[in-house]
Amino acid sequence: MNDSPRPFAPRGRIPSFSPLATMLARVAMKPFVIPLLVTSLSVLSTFESQGQETAGISPEQLEFFENRIRPVLVRECYECHSAESGKTRGGLRLDTRDGLMLGGESGPSVVPGHPEDSPFWDAVTYNGWEMPPRGRLPDDVLADFKRWIEMGLRDPRVRESITVESKVDLESGREHWAFQKPREQELPEVQHTQWPKSDVDVHVLAKLEGKGLQPALDADAATLLRRLSFDLTGLPPTPDEVQSFLRATARDRDAAIESKVDELLDSPRFGERWGRHWMDVARYAESCGNSTNNTYPHAWRYRDYVIDSFNADTPYDRFIAEQVAGDLLPVKTDEQWQRNLIATGFLAIGTKNLVERNPRQVQADIVDEQIDTVTKAFLGLTVACARCHDHKLDPIPTTDYYAMAGIFQSTDTYYGTAEGITNRNASDLLQLPIADDVAAGRVYSTDEIEDLNERMRDLRSQMAEAVRDRENPSQQQTVIRLRAQVALIQGVLSEIDDDGTPRTLAMGVQESDSCQDAAVLVRGEVETPAQRVPRGFVQVLPHSADFSIPADSSGRIELVQWMTSTENPLTARVMVNRIWLHLFGEGLVSTPNNWGMTGQAPSHPELLDHLAIEFARDWSVKSMIRTLVLSRTYQMSSRMNETNYEVDPDNRLLWRASPRQLDAESMRDAVLAIGGGLNLERPVGSPIARYGNNRIGRTLDASLLDGLNDRRSVYLPIVRDAVPRSLALFDFADPSLSNAKRDVSNVPTQALYLMNDEFVLQNAEGLGRRLLKEHKNVRDSVSAAFLATYGRPATDSEIRSCVNFFQEFMGPARSKSNRFVQTQQLAMTAFCQALIASAEFRCLN
Repeated sequence: MNDSPRPFAPRGRIPSFSPLATMLARVAMKPFVIPLLVTSLSVLSTFESQGQETAGISPEQLEFFENRIRPVLVRECYECHSAESGKTRGGLRLDTRDGLMLGGESGPSVVPGHPEDSPFWDAVTYNGWEMPPRGRLPDDVLADFKRWIEMGLRDPRVRESITVESKVDLESGREHWAFQKPREQELPEVQHTQWPKSDVDVHVLAKLEGKGLQPALDADAATLLRRLSFDLTGLPPTPDEVQSFLRATARDRDAAIESKVDELLDSPRFGERWGRHWMDVARYAESCGNSTNNTYPHAWRYRDYVIDSFNADTPYDRFIAEQVAGDLLPVKTDEQWQRNLIATGFLAIGTKNLVERNPRQVQADIVDEQIDTVTKAFLGLTVACARCHDHKLDPIPTTDYYAMAGIFQSTDTYYGTAEGITNRNASDLLQLPIADDVAAGRVYSTDEIEDLNERMRDLRSQMAEAVRDRENPSQQQTVIRLRAQVALIQGVLSEIDDDGTPRTLAMGVQESDSCQDAAVLVRGEVETPAQRVPRGFVQVLPHSADFSIPADSSGRIELVQWMTSTENPLTARVMVNRIWLHLFGEGLVSTPNNWGMTGQAPSHPELLDHLAIEFARDWSVKSMIRTLVLSRTYQMSSRMNETNYEVDPDNRLLWRASPRQLDAESMRDAVLAIGGGLNLERPVGSPIARYGNNRIGRTLDASLLDGLNDRRSVYLPIVRDAVPRSLALFDFADPSLSNAKRDVSNVPTQALYLMNDEFVLQNAEGLGRRLLKEHKNVRDSVSAAFLATYGRPATDSEIRSCVNFFQEFMGPARSKSNRFVQTQQLAMTAFCQALIASAEFRCLN
């Protein structure tokens, strides 16, 4: 088998995937697209080019239109489908050629030259639709309309073309520091040459010495271990790990730290921690959001792909390629093919407005969301701000936006969801080549499948009867209701095999059958297209004109090549900054998703460039993290220095480690871990997969968390507008947007949660029971509790205070043996809960 992208499989049948040995001997097929009741949005990629063709009408064609076509349109159609009548039923206008080409709620109505592919022709021939409703047109008139479509829809009713011009000064914009290629420079000289352990430290120390500041002392071993453990895995160190690390650092601190860092990087927990960071950027969620909030039952595959990618240390340039153009990359095995398809879910998991009546608007919004996410995630730019006009702040003309829009308009997006009254824009899904070992979705019995088929037959019978009486207004509503019910059942049946097993489906993208340049939309309005612009990239960045996009390609491969080129000034810098942000609490550039003119300049520009150049050598995320956490800069204490604080109160020069709050997932996972109830096994799928194609309101059904209360937070269902409460209270990222840096708050509701929530109480009780079981006296229990919750030994003063607390709590019960054990457990639970609710537990020093 050659290493080429797989060709399209014919739609409408499932390709037969042979065993691997056989498959390798042939050119395997592109994944089958599971139809979900609606025509794919791929049709929409052609509407603009067709709508903008010049009429090119000969005198004979003009005469034919004026004598044979226009009179019929005026007489039979304009009453319900024209601007003059004030009616555009179904969103369709027939009084202009553009109106015919753009179509209505069901998409483009005419394909010039192909009446058999034109919904307009189906309607006038009463093939599905029946228009005009008062009676079928005579055969000779239908013949005229067929000839008109076959000759290319020659129509004089064409508006004058519009051209949008840009006034952006690109040359001036290219002088912005972020739009210039990183440059390696000589290491700066420092006075205290013994302090730095690495080049990172040299750059940091030079800045400090330039301001007369002293770096903080090294953090003690226990503090550093807790920092490393949470930063790399999102979990606290166990008491045994703390004691072992303290002994190892006493012998050889540097060797012990290096060994522990390698251990944490190799842990499967690393991918869960750093994969969750990326999911913030990728706006991962399992529903479409907006008013309908339909579920994405297959989004979890992208979640697992991200976790596995970080664990495998997939090179970042490859990681980008798989997410943006995985379906176009060469593969040798079904496993690679499946992974690549799932990776493209990155482009499909965004928000969708499924109630929008205009399919052109739906496509424009999907493309806009993709442009916004891709350019923020990989380039740190807000290109989507140029949708309606030139970017107000950055040197990005609106034509650059539509150059990228052409790339994504030439890409079909498959996101699923079930069609219904509130979902006019359901999509297909991709059939994966390898079946799941364990079904992630609901398995249907033979009886249940037969019940569904019987129900559908009954609904169709009712619908046929209602259609016969369609003149009755109430019956029209009945047809709509019945059609929605049929669609829901068809949606279920389309996602299961004959034996009731869920098909292996995924969200993702594919090349469109028709790749086209996009037209600039005046003010971003789909009804006012202007000139077309060639597919391309952001011109202000270097190297953007060096990639030629073939006419039959979307341009996603070229987009990936451009973004990961060594000439691109942003990609490596942006990712290095994200890594720095998660390790130090603030990025070298404090606006991680905005590297434009209004973004903040880097605190250490030479260091940023040095790290970006090093990162781009092998694109290894783990190697970059290892470099940073082994630096002395990372390992400093967070102790306050008043003199330094007066000069640099925000610690932008990095004179100490900045104290940080644990994020929502680390808080919840840590409570589970110390309570003894954390299950580290990865669950199969997601509760949303078992919930199926459905709608979710503004609150999350508690039953969706059943079976997951003991799993890591990364595996909880993330539903837009209904994030689990244990995460939402602690500043979880808004999954509707690409998030680079979470908000940090300290509000009363967080304290109330820690003092009253059943989840916290159960885990405090679990820790208390374990302490009482494993230790014979209060002092030992207190010492063990501090190791478990704070990751450090308790001081003598803390032990005395805690012993006094137990004595006061237990005092009245000591004389009553029947109450002693119960009171002892209550006292230990209260003590453990107090530790969990404390500032030290929530803070990373």
